Amino acid sequence: MSMMIHELPLVIFTVLAQSAVGAWLVFSFVLCTTTNAQSRHYVHKAMVVILALLGLGFIASVAHLGTPMRAFNSLNRVGESMMSNEIACGAAFFALAGLYWLLAIMRKMPIGLGKLWLIVTAIIGLVFMVMMNLVYHIPTVPTWNTPLTSCLFYGSVALGGIALSYALLMANPQRTYALNALPWLFALAVLFIAIVVVYQGFGLSQIHSAVQNATALVPDYAVISALRLCCLGVAAILLFRTQKSGALGLALLLTLFAEMLGRNLFYGLHMTAGMAIGS
Repeated sequence: MSMMIHELPLVIFTVLAQSAVGAWLVFSFVLCTTTNAQSRHYVHKAMVVILALLGLGFIASVAHLGTPMRAFNSLNRVGESMMSNEIACGAAFFALAGLYWLLAIMRKMPIGLGKLWLIVTAIIGLVFMVMMNLVYHIPTVPTWNTPLTSCLFYGSVALGGIALSYALLMANPQRTYALNALPWLFALAVLFIAIVVVYQGFGLSQIHSAVQNATALVPDYAVISALRLCCLGVAAILLFRTQKSGALGLALLLTLFAEMLGRNLFYGLHMTAGMAIGS
């Protein structure tokens, strides 16, 4: 199997950002429903991992722009450009999440205000995900301008978010919260992604330009997709069968690796409609 690396900075940025937002949603739910002080303090400390991964994603996105100064230029058309909206929403989410964590870890965040802050930050995170998805719905790129793009992107929010939050939250030996639903939600997300991958695989043969079929862009689609689904399947088994931190960490790594494989295929499918697209 040979595989080209397509847009690695964007692969890292999108997958890590989606996973961070998904994990933040789970963390917010746990914090809004847990009153035990020890559990809340542990959850607040674990939040630093989410912020670190989100920060790493943003660093990767800056690398995609070529020079860090270009990152500021990308905000020039907020309200008009989906990319500017994406970056603005991402920056707002990162800022609010980081400030919440700082105040909470210093024990200066009142519980009532904290719950409202978590909800507002979660909403902005979801808007960030919507903007990220809309960036790739480009009419001149028929392989991206499809509902399957939304399915794949939001699927990564669920898969990465659940794996990340479960690995972090289950490491708390004094937890008073229950996370029994998360492995089941992860398994459902894997099933959903498997359906999307198969459907997309069949649909690619119907998209072509005057000189190239979409399937020629990713000749290893079937092999890489099979590897991706195998990794997700193993991760699901680990989430169901163990609560050991090492095994859950492996499940997280497998999930992130699988989603990066899928995102690499996504970027490899870039095809412009410059020469009569048929379907």
